[in-house]
Amino acid sequence: MRRLLFAVLVTLAAKSGVSEEPAAATPTKSPGGFDVASLDRSVDPCVDFYEYACGGWRKANPIPADQTRWGRFNELAERNREDLRAILEAAKAPAAGRSKVEAKAGDFYAACMDEAGIEARGLSPLEPVLARVAAIDSRKAFFRLLGQHEALALPALFRFGAAPDMHDSRQTIASLGQGGLGLPDRDDYLKDDAKSTEKRAKYLEHVARMLELGGSPAPKAASDAQVVLRVETALARAHLARVEMRDPKNRDNPTTVTELKTLFPAFEWDEYLAATGAPAFTNLNVTSRKYFTETGPVIEQTPLDDWKTYLRWRVLDGAAPYLGRALVQEDFRFNREYLEGAREIEPRWKRCVQATDRALGDALGQLYVEKTFGADGKARMKSMIDAITEAMREDIETLPWMTPATREKALAKLGAFSRRKVGYPDEWKDYSTVEVSRDDYFGNARRARVFEVRRDQARIGKPTDRNLWGMTPPTVNAYYNSANNEIVFPAGILQPPFFDRNVDDPVNFGGIGVVIGHEYTHGFDDQGSKFDKDGNFANWWTPEDLSSFQQRTDCFAKQYDGYVAVKDAKNGDVHVNGRLTLGENTADNGGLKVAYMALQKVLAGKPRATIDGFTPEQRFFLGFANVWCQNVTEGASRQRAQTDSHSPGDFRVIGSVSNSAEFAKAFGCKAGQPMVRENACRAW
Repeated sequence: MRRLLFAVLVTLAAKSGVSEEPAAATPTKSPGGFDVASLDRSVDPCVDFYEYACGGWRKANPIPADQTRWGRFNELAERNREDLRAILEAAKAPAAGRSKVEAKAGDFYAACMDEAGIEARGLSPLEPVLARVAAIDSRKAFFRLLGQHEALALPALFRFGAAPDMHDSRQTIASLGQGGLGLPDRDDYLKDDAKSTEKRAKYLEHVARMLELGGSPAPKAASDAQVVLRVETALARAHLARVEMRDPKNRDNPTTVTELKTLFPAFEWDEYLAATGAPAFTNLNVTSRKYFTETGPVIEQTPLDDWKTYLRWRVLDGAAPYLGRALVQEDFRFNREYLEGAREIEPRWKRCVQATDRALGDALGQLYVEKTFGADGKARMKSMIDAITEAMREDIETLPWMTPATREKALAKLGAFSRRKVGYPDEWKDYSTVEVSRDDYFGNARRARVFEVRRDQARIGKPTDRNLWGMTPPTVNAYYNSANNEIVFPAGILQPPFFDRNVDDPVNFGGIGVVIGHEYTHGFDDQGSKFDKDGNFANWWTPEDLSSFQQRTDCFAKQYDGYVAVKDAKNGDVHVNGRLTLGENTADNGGLKVAYMALQKVLAGKPRATIDGFTPEQRFFLGFANVWCQNVTEGASRQRAQTDSHSPGDFRVIGSVSNSAEFAKAFGCKAGQPMVRENACRAW
């Protein structure tokens, strides 16, 4: 399943752990919704619209010590966390009147908050797992344990699970993909620039510290860290790059289990698959054939003891957030402090809220929507989706570069967007089989993950379940799913600054309206355009139109390549990767266009009020920019430029409005000014 996110995932799914750190200072709270105090009127909107729209907010909202980025998304996510905290604090009390859902979520949260109990157990929860790693005595045993770890939600060397068949989305098949790395990206292992070299040195120190905390003597931990880096570097060389993985044709490698054994004989597939507990199957898809081809020699040439060292590291790395303070602090020191620039670890309650949402998202989600999502929420969203749908249809019907044959297929795909998931699932997950104890945080987390693994594997060989959700209800995000050809909007995002019942239509269309248009456009971006109305990987374009479309997306790629995410005179500037971010940039531009068109239809025949000195059109663009106001650490900016498929917030605004003739008209911008691109890009 391909899931393109509207934004960098600001969700309640970060690593959790133990800390006695004081809560970080939070910036002065803004009203949540649109506020003209966010503006910096000293800036010319035609020179830098982002700073004009966000300069005031950015000055008033420095990054909190426990965060690496602070923006309007984060503000909303923080408000949601506070709501969830109140819910869980009430639910954790073992009162007789608790519902089953409250008891499940409340007891999980209570176990996570039991710092003393977690500290007292030390490494004991890991001892059985590490003992199995130490007992490996053959390659067959190694792959058998890999399969057992998959069943226990401790994946190591590669990824295995269920996914819709790329050529028949009605059916779900098994899927194998690349994996096995501890650093964020394969290029971290392969590049020789100063920052990458430094990152590997810091990683070696981190792995050694973790292994020592896991019980190894310091000299052995240091030598074992070298083994880990050597193994992971070999795996990284086999990885497809992120831009390559964005192309569906590279992920489309259907095969049979028999062919799998012939193509990749170094992998003991019988041992592995039997140990996963997955149902028997004959067909699967290998999403990175290069990885398994080139990893075969690594399997054969790496000594068994090195694989045992590697697995020991993978177990420690995955388990660290659920164990005692020392491991949690080391995990934070490298992954959050060094890589992304956080100054403090998040307070305990935040990480426990996030852990509960990650483990029991539907249980906590039920309690969340009862408190925060009004009965009219879906109805309000439906009317806006209807308006955006009509604008998208009109846009497709009037595209000057598209011929009738392709236009007919595009309209058919738009018409097939029948599934609009808003707020929360129609049917909640049943967690009754998940054992939750008030004094076993590690065990609770493992059992919840195993529950999800089993649910996922059970779908192999069955009709695709179109009712599944890829995000929990409190998530501040939205997504498009190409296999289902559907758009999804969790309740968490349907609040200010994205949607506010107390502001005018222009601001709301600039916020949630652009989000809706963005998700629709994902169905027609450089990836979505390769899937038909039924969610199958198929070409529905004439050669002429496909060439025209690619020229237009090339324009976006070149435009965003020119933006500098991190200015670094010493080591060289870090640019946005226009190919990695191409889908999101296409969706941003298309979403802005169709949301503006929809607003004009809504405003037709109505009084056009000027509010706070701004016309409806100006407020639309201000509402759009408002959701992207943010401050980011240099470390996070550098990391996201390498790994994130979304452009930084300032370039999401500048890049989109500088291509918009409607924006130039609204603010009276002239040709030659920075916010008016001479050769504007447009696809949809």
